[in-house]
Amino acid sequence: MRRYLHTILFAAALMAPLGLKADDHPKRYYDREHKDYHEWNDREQQSYGRYREEKHIANHDWQRARKTEQNDYWRWRHQHPDEDRH
Repeated sequence: MRRYLHTILFAAALMAPLGLKADDHPKRYYDREHKDYHEWNDREQQSYGRYREEKHIANHDWQRARKTEQNDYWRWRHQHPDEDRH
């Protein structure tokens, strides 16, 4: 019984850093129209919220948005850059 417990604990210790590392890097999306990448982070999430408010779009996750909405958002985003963005 002890042997199994040690094996399980050892396996959990090896897998823990893999789970943490997955959230370290924001997801990147490619904007075909502007031929650039955008990292989806907190700032992008806030901008997407402003976009939805401006366009009167119901609240939903980015991943559930239709492709046409995503493309429209990237167009809008390029017209509404962050103040401190270079």
